[in-house]
Amino acid sequence: MSDVNAWIADSGYSKQLGVEVVELTDELTRLALPFREGNSNPGGALHGGVYASLSVIGAQATARTALGMDLGPFHTVGFQINYLAAAINEGVSAEARLLRRGKELCFVEVTVRSDSGREVSHATVLIRGRAGAEPNIGPPTQAVSAAGDDPGKMGGAVTASVPFIHERGIVIEHMADGQSRLRMPWQESHGDATSGGTHEGAALALLDTAGAMAAWAVTGPGPYKASTPSMQAQVLAEPPAEELVAYAQVNYRDKEIFYSDVEVASASSGAVCARGTILYRIIT
Repeated sequence: MSDVNAWIADSGYSKQLGVEVVELTDELTRLALPFREGNSNPGGALHGGVYASLSVIGAQATARTALGMDLGPFHTVGFQINYLAAAINEGVSAEARLLRRGKELCFVEVTVRSDSGREVSHATVLIRGRAGAEPNIGPPTQAVSAAGDDPGKMGGAVTASVPFIHERGIVIEHMADGQSRLRMPWQESHGDATSGGTHEGAALALLDTAGAMAAWAVTGPGPYKASTPSMQAQVLAEPPAEELVAYAQVNYRDKEIFYSDVEVASASSGAVCARGTILYRIIT
């Protein structure tokens, strides 16, 4: 358990978020995340990428404790999160409970609650231990290139006004016609103490943000209500310690619901480290 505690305490990304370990057993992990502006959207609402990050940190901690660190390296082969409500100007806590343990797989359920007791997100996560195998190299990106360089009317404003996006150093390079392309530089505050690369939580936060921006690239700015009800993702390979690029495209729309397919890849090689679908809602 000390190794798992050290992984959380020493990872630049979890330190930057402010994650605190409350309880850690081979069946349950409890984490606390005090409120800080750098984790929020304008108005103090916790950014969706933070819920995803806290969920994967909790699930990984539970799985690593249950399987033993010798079964690493570990990666998130399946991730589903539903965003139930917003935590605004308050901290949150996560409870990651082991549902089933296999030889190298762990199924974990993660519930995040606001400090006021409201359930704000629910995730089911599948963690795999690679049992000493060499890190996987993801497939080349098959995503739309989003080859334009039009950040649209929102790109620069979003980067400057959203504390969580600004703190990650994310740059919106293209945001038009239902497509988005975002870059996130490598920095120590994105790091994973075990892999030495980019933390899965940071990669999933980039994926979440890119999917939302693709939806906004359809509607354009306006006095609309918007949120991410749900996200599905898989981490195919350890995110490297380098700049990552996310490609997103809205492939289906049903009135206020937008389905954005997203790939996160190495900016230098184009190898995909994570992919997923963001269900985003904009009431115009």
